[in-house]
Amino acid sequence: MQTRELGTSGIQITPIITGTWQAGKSMWVGIEDAETIKALRAAFEAGITTVDTAEVYGQGHSERVVAEALSDVRDRAVYMTKVFANHLKYDQVIAACEGSLKNLKTDYIDLYQIHWPAGAFNTEIVPIAETLSALNDLKQQGKIRAIGVSNFSRAQIEEAAQYARIDSLQPPYNLFWRHVETDAMPYCVEHQISILAYSPLAQGLLTGKFGTDKTFPPEDVRSKNKLFHSENYARAQQALDQLRPIAERYHTSLGNLALAWLLAQPQTHAIVGVRSAEQAVDNARAATVQLSPEDLAAIDAIGRSVTDHLPDANPVMWNFS
Repeated sequence: MQTRELGTSGIQITPIITGTWQAGKSMWVGIEDAETIKALRAAFEAGITTVDTAEVYGQGHSERVVAEALSDVRDRAVYMTKVFANHLKYDQVIAACEGSLKNLKTDYIDLYQIHWPAGAFNTEIVPIAETLSALNDLKQQGKIRAIGVSNFSRAQIEEAAQYARIDSLQPPYNLFWRHVETDAMPYCVEHQISILAYSPLAQGLLTGKFGTDKTFPPEDVRSKNKLFHSENYARAQQALDQLRPIAERYHTSLGNLALAWLLAQPQTHAIVGVRSAEQAVDNARAATVQLSPEDLAAIDAIGRSVTDHLPDANPVMWNFS
């Protein structure tokens, strides 16, 4: 799989990135470690050598699963992880990084990201300068190679960029959720900041596998996803019906069509979660789908039939409260 540069860091990452939120098990159902490890390994062997995790995913469980799956190929893998919003004071960042290094069984992290801005989820407000002072020191020590942010607005990225080189933004971004396009993306493109899109399949909605009457139990995070609710869900189903003929023309799945559209956006990579080895191998195929300008435009218009009806005040894709 052809790689791309992460920001201006010199680190080469794959356009498809394996996501591991579900590997932490918290907020997900039906996840087994053995299957996750097989899936992570299958993704790597299919060419997806970049993996994204976080300390908060199962309180380190996801990071430990990544280590179990990939430690023997660490020299060929790119590890991305994140420090949570409750650990943004200088000493907390240092300690969190040490914890992630231990969980991942490595002596360096390729990309270390601020998971949510200070204050998110009622956490303490910490000046961004303090947090980035710690990250700059970790980078100087060789414990991290690049610094990124996640769930930051354009204004927050601009502030962060005053104190450190920011090489990536990780926002929720998919054909049905596109807030980043009007907020942070123009700044990221101008300043060579890679966009690492999470939930690129809208937690499975864009695969077309859920019927019109699908519901999720309260413990499943998708029950809180705004796209799965009422009129939004109905519009999404109508859009999927319009996308199916395009996918058929390219002899690909709905999910890979949505991923191919996303990878065609400026500086954008897709972080795709996996539950099985079969899914991992299928995800890799999305990188080979080359859409024509006409079909990119058609897919864009179909996506807007959903996004044009979404409120743009809150960029978070879930009702967590």
